[in-house]
Amino acid sequence: MILQWVFFLPIILPLCIAFGALQGAIQMVERVMHQLLTDVAPSDNATSLE
Repeated sequence: MILQWVFFLPIILPLCIAFGALQGAIQMVERVMHQLLTDVAPSDNATSLE
């Protein structure tokens, strides 16, 4: 069991770090796009200049 950890940890750990970073970046882009659409979209109760 220890031998398996020693052998596979250098392979699994960077993959997990890279996958976690990629997943975090994708979630951040989704959050930013959602906030952007929320801020830019016209609201129903916006005051008009008429």
